[in-house]
Amino acid sequence: MSNTATQKIFDGLTRTKDPDPDMPDAAQKAEPGNFLRHIWSLGASKLADGLIDPKLVLSWLLTHLGAGAFWVGLLVPVREAGALMPQLLVTPVISRAKLRKYFWAGGAVVQGASAAGIALVGLTQEGAVAGALIIALLALLAVARSVCSASYKDVLGKTVGNSRRGTAMGLASSTGSVGVILFALVLMSGFGDRYVIVIAAIFLAAACWLASGAVFFRLDEAQSEPAETDLKRASFGLLRQQPQLRRFILTRSLLIGTALAPPYLVLLDSASGLGELGALVLASALASLLSSFVWGRLSDKSSRLVLILAGCGGGGVMVATVVLHLAGWTAAPLVLPVALFGLMIAHHGVRQGRNTQLVDMADPDQRTAYTALSNTIVGLVLIGGGAVFAGLASFSVPLVLGLFGVMCFGAAILATGLEQVQND
Repeated sequence: MSNTATQKIFDGLTRTKDPDPDMPDAAQKAEPGNFLRHIWSLGASKLADGLIDPKLVLSWLLTHLGAGAFWVGLLVPVREAGALMPQLLVTPVISRAKLRKYFWAGGAVVQGASAAGIALVGLTQEGAVAGALIIALLALLAVARSVCSASYKDVLGKTVGNSRRGTAMGLASSTGSVGVILFALVLMSGFGDRYVIVIAAIFLAAACWLASGAVFFRLDEAQSEPAETDLKRASFGLLRQQPQLRRFILTRSLLIGTALAPPYLVLLDSASGLGELGALVLASALASLLSSFVWGRLSDKSSRLVLILAGCGGGGVMVATVVLHLAGWTAAPLVLPVALFGLMIAHHGVRQGRNTQLVDMADPDQRTAYTALSNTIVGLVLIGGGAVFAGLASFSVPLVLGLFGVMCFGAAILATGLEQVQND
C-alpha cells in the first residue's frame, strides 16, 4: 500500500491530522502505517481469541471429548491467571529491551503454536488425557498472552498518538468480531459436523496468531532506553505514591463482574436454549462489533466517562436480569439473549476504557510498570473472586449476579474520581 493511500485511510479513520506533540518527529511520520498495522495485528488476535474462547469453545470441546468437569472447570482460571499474574516477572525483561515489538510478535507466535497443539490434541486424544494436555497448552498460551499484554501498551503509546489509541483498539475489536460472527452463524446453521467445525476454527485461530505476529514485527518502533530497575519494588512503590493508580486498579477490580457474569447469566434458565454454543458466540461477537469502535472513539475523548458508562450499564443489566428472574420472566423468549448482549456491550466498554485510561494516564517511562502492576493485582482478584463467587453460586446464582451489579455501580462511582487524561 502506498504512503499516500495509507495516509488517506489513516485520516479517514481518525478524522484528525493533528500530530501528537509528545511523539518524536520520526514516530509522527510513521504513525499512519503503524496505526493500520495495529488494527490488522490486534484484529487478527481478537479473531483468534473468539475462535478459541475458553468459556465457550474449549468448554464445549472438553465436554465433547469426555474430559470431565474437573478439567472444564480449570479452563477460565488457568486462562485468566496465566494471562495476568506473570506480568511482574516478564516485564523487567521487556523493560531492558530497546525494541519491545518483538515480545508481542513472539508472544503471538507462541499463542499460535499452542492453539495448533490444542487442535491436534482434540483430534487425537480424549478423556482425562485430552483434558490435561489442553489445560497445559492453554497455560502456555496464557503466559504468552501475558507477554503480549505487558509489552503492547508501551508499544502502542510509542507508535500511535494520544487521541487515536482508543480508535485503533476499537477498530481492531470490530474487525475481529466480524470473523467471530461468521463462525457463530456456521455453528448455528447446522451445516457440517460441529466437532469438525470447532477443530477447524482452532486451527484457524493458530493461523491468525501467526499472521498477527508477522504484521506486528513490521511496526516502525523507536528504540527505548533500557531500564534496569527492580520493577516489582518500583511498581508497588508507584501504588503507594500514585492515588490515581490505586483508584484505577480498584475501579477495574470492581468491574470484574462484566467478565465473570456470562456463565452465571446462562445458568439462570438452562431451558431457554441460550446454552447453544453458536448463540453464545454470536451474542458476544455482535456486542463487540456494534460497540467496540464506538467505545474506542469515546475513549479517545474521555476514557474516564467510558468506565462510568460501562459500569452503570453492566450493573443495570445484571440487576434488571435478577429482578426479571425473580418475577419468573427470564424463561420468556429473547430475555436472556438480550441480557447477555447488553452485558457484553458493557464488558467491551470496560476493556476499551481501562486500556486507554491506563496508557494515557502513565508517563512513557511508567507505562510498562503501570500495566504489569495493574494486571497482576486484577489477576489475583479474578482468581480469588472467581472462587468465592463460584461457591456462592452453589447457593444462589441471582445473589452472585446481584453482587456483580452492585460492584459495577460502585466502580462507576469510583471512576468519577479518575482524572481526565485525554488531550482536549
